[in-house]
Amino acid sequence: MDSISIDLKGSTVDAVEQRGGQLRIHFSRAYQLKTMTGSRERTRWWQAGALVFEGVDETALPPPGELCCSGGELEDNLYVYRDMIPVPFESRGRVGCSLVFEGLEAALVVRGEAVRLELEAVPRYIEHLRPETG
Repeated sequence: MDSISIDLKGSTVDAVEQRGGQLRIHFSRAYQLKTMTGSRERTRWWQAGALVFEGVDETALPPPGELCCSGGELEDNLYVYRDMIPVPFESRGRVGCSLVFEGLEAALVVRGEAVRLELEAVPRYIEHLRPETG
């Protein structure tokens, strides 16, 4: 695999926890798209994991329970990733995110000094995505 990214749309968050200056956004299902160089075909997988921010001030947290992400942005200094998280991912500096969840008006907005993506166990295959012909 030459390129892996988490597709925020449809990914499921089951917990957002803040302790001190650390904030963890735990994904019970983070949907991944894997692509090989030179191929137009992709595969879709899911894996649990967490997006962990360090150096975070108090943040307004969403209500507890499972939330379905409908999109968002991940800020990495000068770069902004829309609706996705590259894998692997770790950065320091001016980092943050704004995640939108189905059924909630307010987005989860986080600003911090460092961020990392921690994936758990192994990814699980869902499907093969072929480009539409026509």
